[in-house]
Amino acid sequence: MIFDQVADMLSQIRNAQMARSREVVLPASKLKMAVAKVLLESGYLEKVALLKNQEKTSLKITIKYLADGRPKIKGIKKISHPGQRIYVGKDKIAQVKNGFGISIISTSKGVMTGKAAKEAGVGGELICQVW
Repeated sequence: MIFDQVADMLSQIRNAQMARSREVVLPASKLKMAVAKVLLESGYLEKVALLKNQEKTSLKITIKYLADGRPKIKGIKKISHPGQRIYVGKDKIAQVKNGFGISIISTSKGVMTGKAAKEAGVGGELICQVW
């Protein structure tokens, strides 16, 4: 069975927002941590922390809400899947929602936003779009 950990993480964030929950705790991985850090740096999350105990390492994500109680993330769309990887070149990185969102790309220089990948002159696997 193929399991997409990033898609699971994005679904848990989306479900927590619908339930008005402030935190999500899920099993940690390097890719999930990198995606969460990009979301944190872009202002979509409030806090990201690693929780370590004897058996496993977990990722604790604190979701950011606006002053009126609406979540900062309006939408998340997973683009690349285990059965169909989507790659983009540095010249083919498109804007998300006319610049009001971000795309997250896994490049040879690490996981970064589409804008940062364009500036670095690298392309890679298009993981997801957030707005």
